[in-house]
Amino acid sequence: MNIAIRKITENDHYEIELVAKKAFWNLNMPGCDEHYLVHRLWNAQCYIPDISLVATIAGKAVGAVLYSKAKIETVNGSIDILTFGPLCVDPDYQKKGIGKKLLLESMNLAAKKGYKAIFICGVPEYYPKFGFKTADTFGITMPDSSNFDAFMGYELQKDALKGVTGKFYEADVYDCDIHDENYMKAVNEFDKNFPYMEKKVLPHQWR
Repeated sequence: MNIAIRKITENDHYEIELVAKKAFWNLNMPGCDEHYLVHRLWNAQCYIPDISLVATIAGKAVGAVLYSKAKIETVNGSIDILTFGPLCVDPDYQKKGIGKKLLLESMNLAAKKGYKAIFICGVPEYYPKFGFKTADTFGITMPDSSNFDAFMGYELQKDALKGVTGKFYEADVYDCDIHDENYMKAVNEFDKNFPYMEKKVLPHQWR
């Protein structure tokens, strides 16, 4: 199986949105909205195409990672950092190392371009394998001063966050309130562009 990793082009957009839908469908809630987030990111000012990557097999998109600008607000001012999301792999191609390749290659690319650090909210059992540590390790909190295991960070440059304390802020595009009626109407309308998948209520869902 020949997995190719490359930068995302506009021609990849629909396929990546479909991959995101398949990857997250019924995972965290009945249905999902991650594919709508991907769609909104394409034209968002925070989106960074230079380090966002797609994985393909025989020319077909099977995974992707999308990066965005974020910041840490400190008493001494703002520090520019990165966040990413979603990182997604088509369920038919999971457990083949595709997510790992996307993550490592994009992190290496970001480091070479001089970015300082990455902060994410992700699966606590997955990202520590790649060096991510809980945000409290760095003295960083969410805007409401909270911390939790899923909130993690990684220094792309040695000691980039040494002596830094502050609060993490991501772009408004990541504000996906599934309890907002108008937002969910937009999600459901957007979902009509893709093959039908049944929504299910499952015990592990948390959203």
